[in-house]
Amino acid sequence: MNNKLFAISIACLAILSCNGSKIKRSYEELPLGAIRPQGWLEEMLLRQRDGITADLDKSYEKVLGDANGWLGGPGDRWERGPYWVDGLLPLAYILDDDALKAKANRWVEWMIASAKPNGYFGPDRDFPPVPGLQTDKTFDWWPKMVALKILQQHYNATQDARVLDLMRGYFRYQLDSLPSRPLDSWSFWSRYRAGDEIDVLLWYYSKTGDKNAPRLAALLHEQGFDFTGEFLKGELLAGKGGIHGVNLAQGLKEPVIWWQLHPEQKYLDAVHKAMADIRRHQGYANGMFGADEALHGNSPTQGSELCSAVELMYSYEQMLKATGEALFADELERVAFNALPAQVSEDFKYHQYFQQANQVSACLGEHNFDCINSGTSLVFGFLSGYPCCLTNLHQGWPKFTQNLWLKSADGGLAALVYAPCSISTEIGSERISITEETAYPFEEDIRFSISGGKGASFPLSLRIPGWCKGASISVNGKVLAASEIAGAKHLENGGGTVSIRRAWADGDRIVLHLPMQTGISRWHENAVSVERGPLVYALGIKEKWQETKLDENRRKYHGDTCFEVFPDSPWNYGLTAKQLKSPEKLQVLVDSAKFASPWPWNAESSPVSIKVSASRIPEWQIYNGDAGPQPWSPLPEGDVNHRSPFKVTARETITLIPYGCTRLRISEFPVLTR
Repeated sequence: MNNKLFAISIACLAILSCNGSKIKRSYEELPLGAIRPQGWLEEMLLRQRDGITADLDKSYEKVLGDANGWLGGPGDRWERGPYWVDGLLPLAYILDDDALKAKANRWVEWMIASAKPNGYFGPDRDFPPVPGLQTDKTFDWWPKMVALKILQQHYNATQDARVLDLMRGYFRYQLDSLPSRPLDSWSFWSRYRAGDEIDVLLWYYSKTGDKNAPRLAALLHEQGFDFTGEFLKGELLAGKGGIHGVNLAQGLKEPVIWWQLHPEQKYLDAVHKAMADIRRHQGYANGMFGADEALHGNSPTQGSELCSAVELMYSYEQMLKATGEALFADELERVAFNALPAQVSEDFKYHQYFQQANQVSACLGEHNFDCINSGTSLVFGFLSGYPCCLTNLHQGWPKFTQNLWLKSADGGLAALVYAPCSISTEIGSERISITEETAYPFEEDIRFSISGGKGASFPLSLRIPGWCKGASISVNGKVLAASEIAGAKHLENGGGTVSIRRAWADGDRIVLHLPMQTGISRWHENAVSVERGPLVYALGIKEKWQETKLDENRRKYHGDTCFEVFPDSPWNYGLTAKQLKSPEKLQVLVDSAKFASPWPWNAESSPVSIKVSASRIPEWQIYNGDAGPQPWSPLPEGDVNHRSPFKVTARETITLIPYGCTRLRISEFPVLTR
């Protein structure tokens, strides 16, 4: 053990001696299945189940049941099967679907049965034997990290003690093996994604108090990529190509995960600096960043990978539970409500490998991506781009649902992320049910109804988003005074959590009002995006879908056909500068009758739209299947007084709709001077 690692281990043991098996953590998950989706969220999960998730083991050869290496077969033994089950299992329990539970449990049972006396579990090799390579050269720690997440969720749903027994043996095996077979001995994935395992390891530690856990955490942290150091330096995120996008999405949480065991401010500072640097150099209004696949800047025609979206959501979820910081919930909602629904077809059968913030077509071709991948990365298909997203996309919505409600350290309940749902859980000796009725993120009001219990007293914590000004809370029709709310200062300016402690009675109703004001944000080439609440608003381009047969070379990896999507309406608009000086005065149209719609995620069903004044820029044309280079803003308009090549059409009023309701869009607009 080197000196640096020894010092880390001693620090961890010092924490142990002071705090026992406690780690620094603000919230814990409810049992898997305690939260049930309702409204549009239930429809989303049902479409996911019926569209692709339930039968992926029949439609995709890499996760075929009997053949898969994670079920003892000769087939794929790497990440594909575990990726799928990592989303399948929580979906099964959240929907209380016995057929899905049976599918997921088959994989869990094989994992548990595969444990060997030395603690190792899983397939004997992660890849089939490769001529000329020794056995250990086909070994990769990474797929076991995904499997550990599955087992953690299984325990959260069933309290199956065999999970803790397996982890105890495997973590002992790792502690013995990692010095001679480090994380990057075969591939770099494990090194960049060590935070995922440290997260599970600390959860295990909180359950068992196993004194080996901090030692292994220190070893994983030492062998893993130094995200803290690189984030604080800043160069990694300032340029192009510095890191793979999915590795960044997963690694963003590593400093915060480690902070739970070693609570120094620098780890939180590193993540905050990283988030600011990502936004400045790589970011989009939809919450994602340009990485197709390596970092590629923030031009709105660079791509962001679907795997990055679901992994970034998971990172925000884990950081939120660790710190309780409202910012992480804000960013989680930004990705979930904007980027995620836009990258999958409405029937949940097809997805894009990359999406673009300004996406004027989704066609075959090389585009300007870092990874060409046979030219299929932008089209909607069953197998577009690499197959990682086909198997990994399933975790997005189920884990989002699982994190809508959390247990707080003060013995209460916390709603820190909002969507229609219900929960049933025990507080002390009382069983409490809460129904959360809302059309959020489209609606400003969130209504909570309590049932059960006999005057159970507990704190109820609610997040006030950073974008919200002037929030209010009422209980049984009475608006609460600031003196009745802990953290009431956040009601005025947002960006924090408030708490109400009282004896809650059957039939109590709480209404959280979150006013949504329209604003703008600045992005690449000084372009603007229009935002309201957690939603980004975009020009929804009329879509012309075309099923295209793939050539022989592409069929080998991407199936027989894909869907290309072409624009069927003008898209090359700039917004007039005058109206952007007072964005709160933009005309917002709210159709409250659509709040009850089970599917608001398309142009026809969206309950909210925004009217803006715009002109077309004829010189801004499609280039290589994408929107041409973004005109710099403010864009002088050509006439007798402005010697500019950019002439624009007459003013007209266009309608913006939520980004998540689009498949073709402009979300970052040039600004016209007049």
